Amino acid sequence: MINIKIDPRILEVCPETSIGLVRATVVNGSTCDELWSEIEAVAEEIKQRYELLQINQRPAIAATRRLYRALGKDPSRYRVSSEALCRRIIRGLGIYRLTTLIDVVNLVSIKSGYAISGLDADRIEGDTLTLSVGTHDDVYNGIGRGLLNIEGMPVYRDAAGPIATPTSDEERTKFTDETVTAQININAYAPEMPVEEAVEWMAELLKKYAHATNVETGIFN
Repeated sequence: MINIKIDPRILEVCPETSIGLVRATVVNGSTCDELWSEIEAVAEEIKQRYELLQINQRPAIAATRRLYRALGKDPSRYRVSSEALCRRIIRGLGIYRLTTLIDVVNLVSIKSGYAISGLDADRIEGDTLTLSVGTHDDVYNGIGRGLLNIEGMPVYRDAAGPIATPTSDEERTKFTDETVTAQININAYAPEMPVEEAVEWMAELLKKYAHATNVETGIFN
């Protein structure tokens, strides 16, 4: 399991920070109909349970937004990924059907409310990830977003630089069809679904849909 360090600035404003970790050998590919049916069922639950303006009040999303504000970032301009997914669902826009690994992460994210970082572990430099705060000098290519201003965002860094925020992961370590080792960080800045439950469910989904082996799990807080 990869080492995790947390910058004291994060803990100062969010002492309840907890990170659920899942690492596994996987097979990525097209999302099967069974997985997509699970996603559609949870999406329907979200549509029935929440109005659009209620989404940012979900405990996990609200806590991440508070962390953004405390660090100097506008969470309405740089939306948390779980919030953005749920907003699309409620607005009737749906979510994209992508690959098994991405869609497993999205499923757990919309159900739990947690922003989740899905990383190709073989593209991570070094054996430690540090959760710190983005700076003005960081160069960050968000997946499908181009250059993203991460100043004031909580951000994971490996030995080569920033690779994941609650808004978007970085192109360098994103999941691809060639990904064979997944590193998944479930970012809990306040409890909604119990983190232990989210970790266990993530591991089960990876085994079921991504043929996961060598599964390692943990919780860092």
